[in-house]
Amino acid sequence: MSETQDHAPATHSAAQAHDAHEGPIKTPKQLIVAVFFAFLIPIVVLILAANYVSSEVKPAAGSDVTDAEAVAARIQPVGAIELKDLSNPAASRSGEDIFKAQCAACHATGTLGAPKFGDADAWGPRLKTGFEALLHSALKGKNAMPPQGGGDASDFEIARAVVYMANHGGAKFDEPKAPAAASAAADGASGAASAASQ
Repeated sequence: MSETQDHAPATHSAAQAHDAHEGPIKTPKQLIVAVFFAFLIPIVVLILAANYVSSEVKPAAGSDVTDAEAVAARIQPVGAIELKDLSNPAASRSGEDIFKAQCAACHATGTLGAPKFGDADAWGPRLKTGFEALLHSALKGKNAMPPQGGGDASDFEIARAVVYMANHGGAKFDEPKAPAAASAAADGASGAASAASQ
């Protein structure tokens, strides 16, 4: 082989190797455009991200978002404790109110074997046990009935509800005396007995 023939393929392969290392940018104008967009695209992305974050709903001027009452309403506790004065009989609910609030769920329809309200046949055997036994069952629970009917009534209010239901079932129970009135009557009776003995 001649010397020119030996080097010709080498020159050609060197040109191919040099072309393989060239990038997509072939002119200075393309380089300027590529550099411009390399800076512009991240800046636009940052501006759009900042705009997205800061575009959340903001309260209108003059709204009560920072008003002390509005803030207090938003941060108030979920639950609250309510203290009742059980010594005041006027604050107690009636037997009918307790029946409607707690007892009617089962006793109005006779659910789960509960004696139906006003059904003398269903109440008859229970009434024979007396008021104290009925009250004990209502306070402590019986069968499917939870203690105090599952409500928040006082023992006195439960007693009133028992009398209300039993009397509509054929009983003739007297309305229970308020706890304060009962203790005052007992104090008065003991005071009268001690005065009579002197």
